[in-house]
Amino acid sequence: MKLIISCLFFISTLFASEIVTKTGRATYYANRFNGRRTTSGQIYKHDKFTAAHKTLPFGTQVKVTNLDNGKSVTVIINDRGPYGKNMLIDLSQSAAKEIGLYGKGVVNCEIEYELQ
Repeated sequence: MKLIISCLFFISTLFASEIVTKTGRATYYANRFNGRRTTSGQIYKHDKFTAAHKTLPFGTQVKVTNLDNGKSVTVIINDRGPYGKNMLIDLSQSAAKEIGLYGKGVVNCEIEYELQ
């Protein structure tokens, strides 16, 4: 029985993931980027829930929460950036609208993602 429990614990740690939370500032893509190729090779479309991050792997799902109003959205990383000073994540326009960022330019946010 101890062997089975030990094996189950070992297997569960192999597939365990860590949730990472960071706070910073979020912004969103300007209109001129719609239709352009992202760093991942995908075409940026302002109506998709995508984002740019400086280091996260492409395809990473990130929950972004606007700390001013508590609204959240989940986006997929498909580009690099943002390149503005002290910026954490650059959202598509649809994602920015979902959390009340669109039209404001910049908001304080929290991002949450899983490390595999």
